Amino acid sequence: MLPWDEPRIVEWSQLLLDSYRHWTGKDLIDRTHIARQQARMLFEASFVVVSHGVEPDPILNYGNQTALDLWELSWGQFIKTPSRLTAEPDDRVERERMLTQARAKGYYDGYRGVRISSTGRRFRVEQALIWNVIDPAGSPIGQAATFSQWSNPS
Repeated sequence: MLPWDEPRIVEWSQLLLDSYRHWTGKDLIDRTHIARQQARMLFEASFVVVSHGVEPDPILNYGNQTALDLWELSWGQFIKTPSRLTAEPDDRVERERMLTQARAKGYYDGYRGVRISSTGRRFRVEQALIWNVIDPAGSPIGQAATFSQWSNPS
């Protein structure tokens, strides 16, 4: 079974999409009324979508195929990775500041920073948008990010 086709990932995909719309007033992808189809569209999107839960040291719980390719990880490896490890130690303070701002406001637009893949390859993220993932009652259950621009750092 492909990751996007797992029932819990289909459900999580809906929460990602609904939360994005809640905070930004926009849709991340073209919405249909078929949850499974939307989960596939999100997983196959040409831009990055990642998320983590609300654990004390949040663990990644979603990465679409573009994210898996960029971080050079399999689905199984990705969803076991502490979110903080996607950034180098020197960049983690700025990353946490941005996540804190997103928690307070609901989302944070325009983040840029250097990330590191599983093989040590560095890439600069441009114009990332981070948003709080909420359940249908409005309670926070995670944070997500999306971006479509990345490059080699200079």
